[in-house]
Amino acid sequence: MPITILPPKAFREPPRNLHHDSDDVMSDASSDSEDSDSQPGGVSLDSGETIHPRKRRSAATTSGSTFTKRPKTANITSSISVPRSAIVTPGERITTDPQWMRGHGTYLSSATLGEQAITSSLAGIVTRTNKLLSVRPLRARYTPEVGDLVVGRIVEVQAKRWRVDVGSTQLAALPLSAINLPGGILRKRTETDELQIRTFFAEGDLVVAEVQQLFQDGGAVLHTRSLKYGKLRNGVFMAVSGTGGGSGVVRSRRQVWTLESANNGGPIDVILGVNGYVWISKHVDPVIPEEAKNQQTGITNLEEVVSATMYSSQNDRIEPETMREIARIRGVVTALVENGLRVDEDMVTKGYNEAVEMALVSEGGPEDVYLGGERGEQLAAALTGRLA
Repeated sequence: MPITILPPKAFREPPRNLHHDSDDVMSDASSDSEDSDSQPGGVSLDSGETIHPRKRRSAATTSGSTFTKRPKTANITSSISVPRSAIVTPGERITTDPQWMRGHGTYLSSATLGEQAITSSLAGIVTRTNKLLSVRPLRARYTPEVGDLVVGRIVEVQAKRWRVDVGSTQLAALPLSAINLPGGILRKRTETDELQIRTFFAEGDLVVAEVQQLFQDGGAVLHTRSLKYGKLRNGVFMAVSGTGGGSGVVRSRRQVWTLESANNGGPIDVILGVNGYVWISKHVDPVIPEEAKNQQTGITNLEEVVSATMYSSQNDRIEPETMREIARIRGVVTALVENGLRVDEDMVTKGYNEAVEMALVSEGGPEDVYLGGERGEQLAAALTGRLA
């Protein structure tokens, strides 16, 4: 059967509205005259309007709406939904203005209109540095650094080391080889030393040490190879916020010093750990036996004599006057932290002298050591007034 091939039918263009075409031509001509730098071509929509590539107009323009650009001189402060010095919680939106950059304690999240919002990732106070927004935590974990003086508590005794709580995200390690042996003997640690490891430090003991090394995971290694380091006795322990958590203990020139107290309190040792742990104790001079006094005592001999008693867990007798002044210094440190002031040697010394003067004019006299509430605010105001 023969196959017949028919020629294709000619394409007939549908009739167009002449009035609509004239409007399209006029709109195209007016758009070309307004934007002389635009390139020819574009995408034609069903409504007949041509969108040129360099204009990048949205489809909303065809409905009669106009595109308004954000002014460059906008009020940046008003764009933040959280006022200055306000406490934010995790997940709370701070701002959607793209002029701001996110800093520590924030992250970007999707807003309702498809915009990126800067959101808080922790509980803290919003701080602004130029156009950088960050959230300062109310309480922060201590981040160890080499050379920091820290106060810690023994929480675990292992074969060749102790595990120490220094307020960090991980427990610090104190190796057996990083302490002074009784008598100042310099030798390699043996199995006998490992069996007697609890005679040096046991669970619950407080120690002052120095950060010697850091691991990649953030763990710290401590050492106590000095006369000013070791077990703590004859005092009181308190924990405040450390470096990175707002007001609290800051790194300063001296973290350990002896304060001459008033009212016959005698000398008092103050240890401000960079990790926020504070130790206030009675000052005790090293006890040298009578047989050692008759010998020629040098630096090495002194370390040998002192280290023989440095691992004792027995407290000495503390006079009531010394206890009272220790409690007063503790109240000064608490008042500094509660009022947002730094805790260092200068502030503690000035605060203690001011507290002694306040006690003299109070009804209780020198026995009045309370520095909370309004008394603490008065102390902080007096210190800030002197600093100003």
